[in-house]
Formats: sequence, C-alpha cells, structure tokens
Amino acid sequence: MKKKYNRVLTIAGSDSGGGAGIQADIKAISAMGCYAASAITAITVQNTLGVEAVHAVPLEILEGQIDAVLSDIGADAIKIGMLHSAEVVNLVADKIEQYGIRNVVLDPVMVSTSGHRLIEESAIEVIKSRLIPLARVITPNIPEAEILAGCTISSEEDFPKIAKILVQNNKGVSVLLKAGHLTGDDLVDYFFNAEDGTITQLPSKRVYTRNTHGTGCTLSSAFAAALARGEELTAAATSAKKYIEGAIISGAEYEIGHGHGPVNHFWK
Repeated sequence: MKKKYNRVLTIAGSDSGGGAGIQADIKAISAMGCYAASAITAITVQNTLGVEAVHAVPLEILEGQIDAVLSDIGADAIKIGMLHSAEVVNLVADKIEQYGIRNVVLDPVMVSTSGHRLIEESAIEVIKSRLIPLARVITPNIPEAEILAGCTISSEEDFPKIAKILVQNNKGVSVLLKAGHLTGDDLVDYFFNAEDGTITQLPSKRVYTRNTHGTGCTLSSAFAAALARGEELTAAATSAKKYIEGAIISGAEYEIGHGHGPVNHFWK
C-alpha cells in the first residue's frame, strides 16, 4: 500500500531573510511532519532589520501556482499569510471556493514586526467580507484583532469580548487570539472553538529574546499542519501552541543578523 503525505499549501509572501513568510511556513510545516507546497503572493526585500520593499507577484502567476498545486498534489489544509491587495484576496477566496478546501487557517498579516505596513487598506474590508467567512480558523495578534473587530484591547480581560465579536461576525469561524503584544511575564493565548462553543486557555511564559521574527507565520503554519494530520480543532490549536513555544525557547540564544532573528523551527 502506497503511503500518502499530509499536505499543506501555504499562500503567503516570501521573506528573503528566511525568518518569516513562505520560508518560515515551509520550515514549520516540515517540522510538523507534513508536506509543504507554496504559492507566493509577493516578494519582499527583507532581513532581520525589517522590510525595505515589496514586489507583488502578478495575479495570473499567483493563480497558476495555486491551480498547479491543488489540481495535482491537492491539500489537506491551507495556510494563508500576507495578501497585500483586494485583488489578491478576491483571487484566493475564489480558489478556496473552487477547490472546496475546509481546513483553512488565515493569519491576517497586516503589519510587520518592524512596523512596515504590508497590506493595502482596501484589502482589509475584502478580507472581512470574503476571506474570513471561508476560513476554519483565524489567528490574529492584538493589533490585527483590533482592526478586524473595531475595538481596542488593553488587557487579557478584553479577549472574550473581542473574540465574541469576531466569532459573531463570522459564523462558524474559530479564533486563536494571541497575547504576545501584552506586557508581563505570563502570556495566555485564547482559543475560541466556534464549532463546539468551548474556550481553551493556552498559557506560556514570556521568553525575553530578540528572536521573535516570524512567530505568527510559524504558529499558523503549525496549526494548519496539525489539522492536515487529522487533529481535532482544539487539539490542533494546542499542538501549534506547544510547537511555537518550543521554537521560541530553543531559538532564544542564537545570534543571526543584526535585528530580530527567527525562532528555531527544527527544535524537535
């Protein structure tokens, strides 16, 4: 009997520095034991110091990449990262509908760690109206959740209110709300499972390190890989959290570049 891979397609931007974007996605998916395929939405000029430029991949080339993968290899899950324009968002939404992929993990990337805006304003509304409803899970950090929900988050106590808004606005879409932008030694991410109504707290200790570049990309890719392996939704959220926590801890003392280094994707 022939073996089959658990397949994950990542649709995101390329990071020339290798710490985030497509490169981080492929590393995380591979480390989680899955087969990684990719469709590149944009090429960034980027290193540990930040993003210097973004070059959009033509729509027909992006569409061709997605069709090439899904028509031949297929996908058990899709991770979606940086989508810089409304046209790209609409194209990706069309393709998800065309191929009927259910396990879609959307990381609503809007601003880089260095503060560089990575998405056009018009794309945000299309993400809200077209793409989020097609996702099974979204994984916003606090600034992204504030944009999507239209509310300010000042503490962990605001998480249930924000998640409730996001879940109510998008029936059936679960939310992993990340606490990394809050202060303090103890961090608690919240996973709101819209499919069974449960709330799971995912605690961790803050690791004081500069090597946090690509954490969002890595977490969402690990989540998609866990779903591709057949894990139940909350179990997949827990697996992804454990993976990124280990990657941050293991990569904390490494020195690479002169800015924010990456996590250690292959810590296992």
